[in-house]
Parts: sequence; C-alpha cells; structure tokens
Amino acid sequence: MVGSPNADAPSVPTAANGEPSKTKENGPVAAAQGRKPRQKRPNYNEIHSKPLPLVVYPLPAFIPHNPISLVRIAITLLSQSFWPPSSHHVTHKAYFSEETQSIHVTDPKAIRALWEQGFWGSGSLSRSEPQWLVQEKRKRGVQAITTAEEVTRKRREERRQFKLERAKAQREAIEQQLREEGKLDAETNLEELVENGSVTESPRGTYYPSDTGVPIGEVAVPTGGSLMDQVEDKLADAAPVIDPEVRDEEHLQLTFEEAFFLTYVLGILDIYHGDNILDSRSLLRLGCTQSDFPTEPSSSLVRHSIEPDNHFMLKYVVFHHFRSLGWVVRPGIKFACDYLLYLRGPAFTHAEFAIMIIPAYSDPYWSATSARAEACKAKSQRDWWWLHRLNRVQTQVHKTLLLIYVEVPPPWDGCAKEDKEVDVGDVLKRYHVREFVWRRWSPNRNRD
Repeated sequence: MVGSPNADAPSVPTAANGEPSKTKENGPVAAAQGRKPRQKRPNYNEIHSKPLPLVVYPLPAFIPHNPISLVRIAITLLSQSFWPPSSHHVTHKAYFSEETQSIHVTDPKAIRALWEQGFWGSGSLSRSEPQWLVQEKRKRGVQAITTAEEVTRKRREERRQFKLERAKAQREAIEQQLREEGKLDAETNLEELVENGSVTESPRGTYYPSDTGVPIGEVAVPTGGSLMDQVEDKLADAAPVIDPEVRDEEHLQLTFEEAFFLTYVLGILDIYHGDNILDSRSLLRLGCTQSDFPTEPSSSLVRHSIEPDNHFMLKYVVFHHFRSLGWVVRPGIKFACDYLLYLRGPAFTHAEFAIMIIPAYSDPYWSATSARAEACKAKSQRDWWWLHRLNRVQTQVHKTLLLIYVEVPPPWDGCAKEDKEVDVGDVLKRYHVREFVWRRWSPNRNRD
C-alpha cells in the first residue's frame, strides 16, 4: 500500500461542514489562554455589606408551611427583650479642625469602617475613597503586582540617572589614572586630550590612547584597587533605593452634616474639640457658626443665637431626611449642587439625583412686616436663568434635578436672652421638606 506524502502529519479535526473545528490549539481558546489575566475586582457586595456602621440582629425568617419558624421568632424576641444586644460595639474618635472647618478621623481602622459601612467622608488626599496610601505604594514600586504606568516611568528615570552617575564616576576614575601616569596635568581635563588627538573616544564612550589600542579604563591600578572601590561606592550611592515603609499621611474628612448624624442619630462617633468631647448641642452650635463666612471663633459658640435659616440647619435637615430614607448622600459641589443621592453608594452606581436646597418662608411670622417679607423674598427667590443653567449641567451628567424646599420655622433659639439649652429633637421637628422633580421638557420626547 502506497502511503500519501502527508501520512505522518498530524490530522486536523474537521467539523461536519468540512471546516477545521476550533480546538484549544487553533481556536479562540488558545487565544484566550495567551492573554494576560485581568486583575480581579474587589467584591464590593461583601465589602459594603453593612449600610450603616451598626450591628443589626435580624429576626429568623418566617416560613408559612413550617410552624417551627414561629417558635424560633418567639424565642428570639423574648431573648432580645430580656437581654437586649448592643448595636454599638465600637465608638470612633474624631477631631474638629478650625483650619479646614471639618471633622478629621485619623485612626486607619475607623477610616475603613466609616467608608465601608455607609460611605462617610472623603479622603483628604484622594478624590473620594481614602486610597492615598495604596497609590503611594504603587508609585514607589512597593506593590509590584499592581504596578501602574507611572511606576514604569519613574523606574526609567531612575535608571537614566543611574547611568549618568556611573558615566561620571568612570570619567573621574580615568582622569585620576591619567594623572597618576603623568599623561594628564592637574589643570587639564579629558576633553582637552580628546581635542588634541592624544586620546580617542569610541562611540560607546570608551577612551583609547592614540599610540596603543588598549582602553584606558582597562589599565590596572597600582594602588590595590582603591580607585575602583571609590567608583563602586559612587555607583552604590547612585542606585535607586525603595523604602518599603510608607507612612500614611491621609485622614478622613467628614462634613458637619455627616458628623452630626453619626453623633446625634447613630451615636457611634465622639468628636473632640481640644480635650473636651462635644455633645449634640455643642456640635449643633459649632456647625452653625462654621457654616457662614467669615466664621466666628469657637469660643463664642454660646453667645449668639442660631438663626432658623442657618445654612447648616437647612443642609442638615435635607441630609437627615434622605439618610433616614436609605439614600447615600454625598456632597455635590463637583456637579454644582448641594447633594448627590446614590441608591447604594459610589462603588456600585452613579448618582441618580442632584439636590438643590431652597429655603421657603411660608410661615405667617415671615410676612408679618414688609421689611421681613422683602428680606425673605431676596433669600428664596431664584430667576429662570439660574434654574436653566443648573438643569443644563445636570442633564449633561445624566442626573435628575431635585429641588428641595425647606420650610423655615420662626426663631426658636433664645439662648441669647434666656439661659436654657436647645432640644435638638424638638428643633428638627419644626422643619418640613417638600420635594420637586425638575425635568427639561422636550417636544420630541414629551408628546402625548
């Protein structure tokens, strides 16, 4: 039997239509195996599993066709009624800074806990999440697994500086060797010998005498190699040194609204002003005095009464309202608004709503006199150009504009006349919030 010329060649698998089938050797599987594996993303559902920095004890699930589930629920209710578990396992510490007019959290564990459990605050050296330490380690090459493009650029620069220092050290060694041999005066350098023709420089930077073909750098040094030891010391000093220990210089920066909510509502934050811990009343006055410009010194917190339309009061009422509804409220200065509303947080989705706060003076107290009515009208009135500009910005960033009208109550703080404390709960009950969704009307999209 006569064999074909390709009898010894390996056969290629074919499909039913006669075309070569896509196997691991010649198909997309081989191409996929040759690709560089992508870096695994963090599991944000596990990292941000808690919406608030509290410990919650849920009841067992109720199963209609299983009567034992009712017994489990009853036992859990009775046990938690007689021995109530604590939801505040950790109380974090923060410090008030008059320079930045904000609250600082410096403990790394508290920073991670507050960010991962509700997205509170922002990193002082980062855009949002405190990631300065990780980025700094990447820049210095400590974390080689996740080296970015800037690390490669930095290493190239260090390598270039190393070569320059090495060439300089070799040049100094050659000049000293020529001076010891009497071929170079003390006032003459190597460039003058090259110009005179007594020394030839190769394209690679090696110097040769004109009478011999032996490189100058390969001539033995009669001093036992002390000159080369100096060269090696200079090269070692020029080598890049990477310090694995990077000090974390970033802190978490909380706004007054976030700090007051964590202190008054949740009770998991202690704010220090000097050596004293601020209670909710003192923190309320501190936020009101620091919200206006120019700010008043912290020593005068109890001397002036709080205006009902104070900027901090209006912002906190709105912040408290949406945080209580389950929204993640973040500052919206980047999008020319007061707040941004996230359904779960910045790590999951973009913000859906942009909030703009407008004070409303509908109480009869504000229209009792003409002067008071004119002053309130100037504070709350907005023109159409302002509204169109704001809505135009939010449309470009794909967010829905939400106008929040806060009903301002009559003056409630009488501490300047009477020596009494402010009831924070009673004060917050005086404010009311009205929500209005504003969308641009387009004839092509809003036809009947």
